[in-house]
Amino acid sequence: MGPKTTKVYETLRQRLADGEYGGPGDKIPSERTLTEELGIGRTALRQVLARLVTEGALEVRGRSSYRLPGAVSVATPHGLQPWRVHGERDLYDNRWVKLQLWDVEPPGMKSFEHHVVKLHHVAVTAVLDDQDRVLMMWRYRFVPQQFGWELPGGIVDPGEEPSDTALREVVEETGWRPKALEHVVSYQPMVGMVDSPHEIFVGHGAERVGEPTDQEEAGHIEWVPLADIPGLMARGELMGSGTLVALLHILANRRAQGVTAAR
Repeated sequence: MGPKTTKVYETLRQRLADGEYGGPGDKIPSERTLTEELGIGRTALRQVLARLVTEGALEVRGRSSYRLPGAVSVATPHGLQPWRVHGERDLYDNRWVKLQLWDVEPPGMKSFEHHVVKLHHVAVTAVLDDQDRVLMMWRYRFVPQQFGWELPGGIVDPGEEPSDTALREVVEETGWRPKALEHVVSYQPMVGMVDSPHEIFVGHGAERVGEPTDQEEAGHIEWVPLADIPGLMARGELMGSGTLVALLHILANRRAQGVTAAR
């Protein structure tokens, strides 16, 4: 982030720490209000808000509606010690995968070597339209040897912002361009042995800009009703952790909004 964006980030971070925007679950001012008040463009502001969401200082509800994190009943455990890493060495390395051995020492135990696989940083996007449908691809994956539904996504190039990757991959793989993107969660799909950060985005609205340009990745493209997602999941037709995490986030968010509205 540039100096102006960094200053806005620090300002919002301090306001949140001081409780200026209320308590758990309260909404913060709209993007329009913040852009006018802080003298920053909407794109730059969204970078700041995405960072605050990643850090857990904000949550996203619905379409660019930012709130303070909701209250939770479980306390963060304290007093536990992390594993110590004494060193690492490469066993295999190419442009797609790196295999290493790490010398690790759990608390109260002797050190030992543990395999670690390093893969790429990935961005995955669920694009929604105004008919409660999500943009998906029906593809064949040769590793599990099966067809299934996936969300568009791909590797974050060096120096590239994950949000730019998310937008680029949707266009390349589907021919549709989201009108807006919001970052909802960062996670690691296999934390015991694999390092592969995944960034999940939700897009709202889309316009057709052409045919898919990535012929290797492109499959049958369809707007799938959100109401079909539980059934597709039960049939084992949703492939990849990024697809599952993004869709489960959307469904859980909708359910939480429905519960709140019913109260």
